[in-house]
Amino acid sequence: MPAYEFVKSSYSGGNDGQECVEVARNVPGTVAVRDSKRAAGPVLVVKPTAWVAFRASLLLVR
Repeated sequence: MPAYEFVKSSYSGGNDGQECVEVARNVPGTVAVRDSKRAAGPVLVVKPTAWVAFRASLLLVR
């Protein structure tokens, strides 16, 4: 598995048990997403185009 460098989402709360998402974009052609509370848990890996489409769809939901 590549060495992903995860960064916590700016929308995530602090360390008070809130929902937290971390994203890694340091591997070319890949975006990795994980739950920060389960750092050793599963990692969702998608293409950058899929990540952009997903983020755009969230803006439509607001």
